[in-house]
Amino acid sequence: MALSKIAKATLGQSRSRISTGNYVHQTTLPSREVLPSNQTYHTLLRNIISSSNVDHLSLMRRDDVFRVQSRAISHTPHYQYPPSSAAAVEEDHHLEAAKDEKLPGLEATKPGEKPRVVVLGTGWAGCRFLKGLNTDLYDIVCISPRNHMVFTPLLASTCVGTLEFRSVAEPVSRIQSALAGAPNSYFYLANCTGIDTDKHEVYCESVASSGPSNDPYYFKVAYDKLVIAAGADPLTFNIKGVKEHAMFLREVHHAQEIRRKLLLNLMLSESPGISEEEKRRLLHCVVIGGGPTGVEFSGELSDFIMRDVRERYSHVKDYIQVTLIEANEILSSFDIGLRQYATNHLTKSGVRLVRGVVKEVLSEQILLSDGTSVPYGLLVWSTGVGPSQFVKSVNLPKSPGGRIGVDEWLRVPSVEDVFALGDCAGFLEQTGKQVLPALAQVAEREGKYLANLFNEMGKQNAGKACSAQDVPFGDPFVYKHLGSMASVGRYKALVDLRQSKDAKGISMAGFVSWFIWRSAYLTRVVSWRNRFYVAVNWATTIVFGRDNSRIG
Repeated sequence: MALSKIAKATLGQSRSRISTGNYVHQTTLPSREVLPSNQTYHTLLRNIISSSNVDHLSLMRRDDVFRVQSRAISHTPHYQYPPSSAAAVEEDHHLEAAKDEKLPGLEATKPGEKPRVVVLGTGWAGCRFLKGLNTDLYDIVCISPRNHMVFTPLLASTCVGTLEFRSVAEPVSRIQSALAGAPNSYFYLANCTGIDTDKHEVYCESVASSGPSNDPYYFKVAYDKLVIAAGADPLTFNIKGVKEHAMFLREVHHAQEIRRKLLLNLMLSESPGISEEEKRRLLHCVVIGGGPTGVEFSGELSDFIMRDVRERYSHVKDYIQVTLIEANEILSSFDIGLRQYATNHLTKSGVRLVRGVVKEVLSEQILLSDGTSVPYGLLVWSTGVGPSQFVKSVNLPKSPGGRIGVDEWLRVPSVEDVFALGDCAGFLEQTGKQVLPALAQVAEREGKYLANLFNEMGKQNAGKACSAQDVPFGDPFVYKHLGSMASVGRYKALVDLRQSKDAKGISMAGFVSWFIWRSAYLTRVVSWRNRFYVAVNWATTIVFGRDNSRIG
């Protein structure tokens, strides 16, 4: 039956190519027949050619003949139908069979083997958990679409050249060395597409390559314990045009895009024939959101303009402008005195503060709810985060706000051996605790707590699946806020050490606060290597200024 479909598709496409660049699982939908596993591509190809008189041997890649092996995950090459055939459309939906038992991947651990902990995500929470987990007790499988952790508090500095991009990215294999060399621990560059809590399995889709054969692989990984630290997505409030035209600032590639766009606009604005109006639009940088990220990025931009643009882009120095739009007050979680200091300092630095609500984002202008139109050349959106599509799709209890619901020990109730932490998780209403803010220090504290909890479970032989029901979990997780800091540019920063918005505590602003801010962040950078990078970048910027090369 399968051979007849292939022959029909090939006869209908006399000039089509036989594509073998897509490796698909040998398992398809249960109602369909599959090709015999013992029939090689050579035999199959001879039958196709003899029945259709089509010579496409030159299109067959040598590695398609053999069984593809990817570190502990096997993939069986499968013939891909010509794109225009009906069979191709049906076969492309093989992801619907992702939960089939024959899907390749890592099977459940056997007696005598160490329990397997699967971690979804490489953010602050996931990486702190990986760092603290005892690999003598567990094997680790980390699944994430990126192979590094981003030190997000310093990400804004990379957009204008204060820091290099590698200074804020730490490879996950350096954070947990077992992922690089331990025999049964792995890192998979993939996205999790589903979870089967009954079978203790997660279903994944590998990150597609950029080559001619860019279709992903699908596989499954069985777990004894699952830790969901998948992070969150930027919050757009469903405003039309945001995703299409705005830039976000949560990943290294976001900062790279912002840097390229900023420098491109600077260089284009010097071209002959550009009108005054167009030049002002190109050089108008708009930041939406007055939280710490938006304020720090605005401060970095004002620094860049005052010190570097005015010196190296003298022809357009009077045209560039930064506008920060916030619906309420900037830095609303800080002390009122610090908020006023930040407002005054940003205004003196040339940042225009606008209070307004964005109604729609167009390709070259923003429409506010009061009817105002704001033209822009660079738009950075920083209004907080919300649940990702993955978090919304999983069938797990939710906390207020749509995050995955957890109890006091960061366990997901009603399912066995599943934990959640970081920006994707929040306390359930029945715990009586408020959902914690999406901050790096919250995620880091949760990761450290859960790693210690897992280590204690492992010592009590409770690491295997469904083996921790009667094990005491000890003290629940308690978060104590250590304070907040934010840079506002030109060697000034805010330090607010109050434990809550209404509590009393130390709050200060100015140069000393800026020194404390830099010192604190330098000590929190994950590795000594990156601390060295950051320190050298800061010193180089002070002496020589920021690099304005546009690469890529």
